[in-house]
Amino acid sequence: MNLVSPVIVGIIYCLLMTLIKEPHRRHVNAIMVGGAGAAYLSGGGFGPWELPFVALMVYVAYRGLDSWAFIGIGWLLHTAWDIAHHVKGNPILPFHHDASLACAICDPVIALWCLGGGPALSEVRTLLRVGMKRVRNKSEPTVN
Repeated sequence: MNLVSPVIVGIIYCLLMTLIKEPHRRHVNAIMVGGAGAAYLSGGGFGPWELPFVALMVYVAYRGLDSWAFIGIGWLLHTAWDIAHHVKGNPILPFHHDASLACAICDPVIALWCLGGGPALSEVRTLLRVGMKRVRNKSEPTVN
């Protein structure tokens, strides 16, 4: 499996989401993480344990309607569920053995963006510029 492709998919997801204005961006992402929680339900890899996970993800998604942090936590929970399904050999896509592993690589990319507040592309550019200025200022020698 190519490990770079899931990272690219996560980045593309985040970039496309920046096209949606706030607060709708947060609401759409809360819905997406709620849906991700039910992604394994029909496969039933963990039997009845799939149901409490779905309930947990519904709660996290509901809280995500008002909080980017909860959306990020939801993606990290889904990452753990992806890893568990990959190890068990019950992938999210039954016809693709490494689908859950790919999802486990993609989801943290999305989680990081969400934990950063789901910024729009213009906000990301500003944050990068400010960050680069700080790095340059710290690396310049101080004159006494």
